[in-house]
Amino acid sequence: MVNVSDQTTELTIASRCSLLLKVSHFLIEQGVSAYLVGGFLRDLLRGRETADVDIAVSGDAREIAAKVAVHLGGRYVLLDDANKVGRVVLAGASTAGEPMCYLDFASLRGTIAQDLALRDFTINALALDLSRVATIASAKADRTVLRGELIDPFDGQADLRRRVIRAVNDAVFKADPVRLLRAVRIAAELGFSIAPETEALVRRDSQLAATVPGERVREELLRLLALPRAGHYLISLDRLGLVTAIITEFAPARGCPQPKEHFWDVYHHSLQAVVAADYLLRQGEWVYGSDDILSAVPWSDRLAEHFAREVSNGSRRSSLLRLAALLHDIAKPQTKTIEESGQVRFLGHAQEGAAIAARILERLRFTNREIKLVETMVKYHLRPVQMTSDGLPSRRAIYRYFRDAGEDGIDTLFLSLADHLATRGPNLDMAQWQGHTGLVAYVLEEHWREGSPAAPMKLIDGHDLINVFNLRPGPPIGALLEAVREAQAAGELTTREEALAYIRRKLDSEGIH
Repeated sequence: MVNVSDQTTELTIASRCSLLLKVSHFLIEQGVSAYLVGGFLRDLLRGRETADVDIAVSGDAREIAAKVAVHLGGRYVLLDDANKVGRVVLAGASTAGEPMCYLDFASLRGTIAQDLALRDFTINALALDLSRVATIASAKADRTVLRGELIDPFDGQADLRRRVIRAVNDAVFKADPVRLLRAVRIAAELGFSIAPETEALVRRDSQLAATVPGERVREELLRLLALPRAGHYLISLDRLGLVTAIITEFAPARGCPQPKEHFWDVYHHSLQAVVAADYLLRQGEWVYGSDDILSAVPWSDRLAEHFAREVSNGSRRSSLLRLAALLHDIAKPQTKTIEESGQVRFLGHAQEGAAIAARILERLRFTNREIKLVETMVKYHLRPVQMTSDGLPSRRAIYRYFRDAGEDGIDTLFLSLADHLATRGPNLDMAQWQGHTGLVAYVLEEHWREGSPAAPMKLIDGHDLINVFNLRPGPPIGALLEAVREAQAAGELTTREEALAYIRRKLDSEGIH
């Protein structure tokens, strides 16, 4: 029996090869030597689909890519002017199930052998003369034939079989420190391990990660956070000394003690919160308990769609939930106080942490929408459990919560659950947990039901206040309308007449005429 996904992959590979034949013929006509390099060949050997194709060319890759874009009817994008890297973007054929394709052109650094010696890992230091692309033009081509055609000076094919990430030489991370993050990310994506000697090199050079431009850190971090079990891979980053290298503000959290109900210090609590977020998203495991823990958490197709929603290019709500989980307590060290009783407190850490998280993400070149989402989650991560001191929250409290957090309040509810799990760890109290998950389920149900308190139907507007009560335009009108919306959300007002009577009473009580 042939797997449908395997058939799709073979068809996509065949379409890629057909495309590359056109590119090969065009470049030969232009007198350009070209080689397929890196990830496309790696994934082809593994029988995997990839949207990215890297091509090394003799001459100025920027000019060559621009010409190829015109020839193929694609779009040219300059990726790196200094290093002469250009991209051709080709739209996929949706009727054939083909995804969008990216052809990345880079200028050869010397001969192809010299160029491969400057690459990062052995499994990426592979090349195939583009004029030989007919070798893989058929989806049914024998991969042993392909292997015989490959230029493989560092035995990358053997490391592919061994499922190992190995540095080409001991200077690869000094040459380009983003490779420190890429080693962990590629290992995570492929399910490979990092060779011990390469891990030693990462530890040796880990502080160089602080020199990586923010936009490149963002790309690697988001690709890692998009993976199932992302928390596990963040712990791998930390074990190699890379987390505090890229987020220096996180360092004081290591060893920072917490109140007795916490199982971990601030630093490790934050890492475990990411693992807990994976678990709540149904994309990882939580080893400190039973299936009853997850079954108590509300979940639905609607929630799955919410967290899968794209926020900006390269990010989804699920990825940014994980990022907020990592950063939610980042201000605890500087807000820590110890009372005379010995109690440890972190007053204002959520508010201050939101500002710190925003500064970190600005430095790492996250988009404004990404920053706002993470900032909101960090700022309000304590709000869900503060909506009520006993029982379920009122409609007024739910209205105020979503008024302040908007739709990001849904993500914040799940951050509060991840925070709970990472606080208690193996000492989780099931009664308290069920109370917390029940609160979250109730808030979501109220938020989504028809006539939601989060978005009550408008009963009156500013013109009504001006015309009926002879008020002047200004901030007081906004405050009065907000008071009406809040009372309406609480179920105290349902008609225009009741709203006008409410305003009249309020004006009389405040002596405004």
